[in-house]
Amino acid sequence: MKLAILSDIHGNYDALRAVLGSLSVQGIQTYVCLGDIVGYGPEPAACLHTLIRYNAIIVAGNHDCAVTDRLPVNSFNALAKEAIHWTREQMGPEDLEFLAALPLVERVDGADFVHGALYTPELFDYVQTSYDASLSMSCMKNPVCFVGHSHVPITFLQQDYIRYTTENEIPLSAGERILVNVGSVGQPRDKDPRACFAVYDTTEKVISIQRVRYDVDAVVAKLRAAGLPSALGERLRVGR
Repeated sequence: MKLAILSDIHGNYDALRAVLGSLSVQGIQTYVCLGDIVGYGPEPAACLHTLIRYNAIIVAGNHDCAVTDRLPVNSFNALAKEAIHWTREQMGPEDLEFLAALPLVERVDGADFVHGALYTPELFDYVQTSYDASLSMSCMKNPVCFVGHSHVPITFLQQDYIRYTTENEIPLSAGERILVNVGSVGQPRDKDPRACFAVYDTTEKVISIQRVRYDVDAVVAKLRAAGLPSALGERLRVGR
């Protein structure tokens, strides 16, 4: 079986369409979204409706929670806060109800799925270091865990000790725990503006981190037309 794992789409429908186009020829059986469907980008409802059409398994991200008042907006920076208020006005009542009901953690097909840190999913902590990874790995119910939130793809592996890799192909080894940050579809922050996502082949026992280009200029124009801060568009160009 092949699973596609997407995270941090952030209302970037152009990036999402490019990713789904790439995945359409890869024999994907299950789609998973690790949260932050909305926030920052100009087409949050289109992103949500597309994931629903794909029958995606979805966990809540911090922006999804903020839009539905599950998380205080005051905890966000000024840019994020402005985008959250704008996003609320773009979503219908059913959209907001759907986001408000999303779980924080899912466990499917031998893998754990969460937006931030698995050990405290409700706090949306980042997993960026080996120590961070160790805390989440101690709570894993399966040998593989997928996370997002930092917008930076990185994989932590634990057998006798924890190490990390930024390789794009990660083979699974018996007795090893693996925690994978799949990066961001809609707002990468590793200086690579291409949309980032993962594919987990449970038969071949390999995880691949993949990138695809999309029309960044088109999204920048949509952000401008929506009246959202120009900085949200400029960061897409440089992947930060």
